[in-house]
Amino acid sequence: MLTISQLAAYAGVTVRAVRHYHQIGLLPEPERNRSGYRTYNAAAVVRLLRIHALAEAGVPLARVQELLDAGPEEFAAAVQDIDKQLRAEIRRLQGNRKRIARLAAGENLALPRSVVGYLDRLRDLGVEEWYIELERDAWILVAAQVPDQIDTVIALKHEALHDPDMVKLYSLLRGALDWADDDPRVIEMADILERLMIRAVEAGEAGAEGFDDQFVALMDSAMLEAAPGAERLLAILEQRGWRGWTRVERVPPATLPRRPAGTESSD
Repeated sequence: MLTISQLAAYAGVTVRAVRHYHQIGLLPEPERNRSGYRTYNAAAVVRLLRIHALAEAGVPLARVQELLDAGPEEFAAAVQDIDKQLRAEIRRLQGNRKRIARLAAGENLALPRSVVGYLDRLRDLGVEEWYIELERDAWILVAAQVPDQIDTVIALKHEALHDPDMVKLYSLLRGALDWADDDPRVIEMADILERLMIRAVEAGEAGAEGFDDQFVALMDSAMLEAAPGAERLLAILEQRGWRGWTRVERVPPATLPRRPAGTESSD
C-alpha cells in the first residue's frame, strides 16, 4: 500500500495535484488506515497515470472523467472534438503572437499595418514624434470607425506624399511646438492647405464618407487641442472660404475684409 507522497511520485505529479483530483472527483479518496493516513493500491496508480496522461495531452479536466469512462468509439469521437478545439485555440494564440510581435517591434496598438507603414514614411520625412503621435491617435479612431475603408484611405495618403505641397507641409511642422502666435509660417501652411483643399475638392476627395457629424467634431477637437496654431490656421482658412479639417467644406468667404498676408488672426 502506498502513501499519498508515494502515489504522486509513481505518477510523476505533485501531492497537491493528487489532492485536487480528489477534490474534483477524478480520483476516488481511499479509506484511511488506523493511523489516519490515506493508503493507495495499484489501481489508484493506474487511474492517476491515465488522468495525468490525458491532462498532459491538453484534455480539459472537465472532460477527463468522460474519457476515462468512454468506450472505444466514444473515446475516439471525444478525442477528435478536443483536437478540433485545440487547433482553434492554437490559431487564436498564433494570431496573438503575431500581434505581440508587432507591438514588440515598435508597432502601434490598435493600428492596421497599412497605417503603421504610413507613419513610418512620415518619420522618414523628418516629421517630429509629437505630430506622429497626433496622427497615430487620429488613425486609431478612423480605423475603428471605418475598418473596411482604412486601407483605401491610407493608399490615397501614400499617393499624396508624392505631392511637393504635402511634403512641404510636413516639413513646416518641424519646430512647430515652439512657434509664436504670429509666426509667418502659419500663413505659409494656410497657403499650402488651401492649394491641397482645392485639389481635393476637384478630385472629389474632400469629404469624410462614413463619418457622422459627432465623429467629425471629435476628430476636429482632438486636432485643435493637440496642434499648436491649429485654431489660428483654421480661422485663416475660413476667411478664405474653407471650413473644417476632417470634413473639408467650401463656404462663402468671411464678410470681414481680407487682411494682408501675415496679419490674419483668429480674434
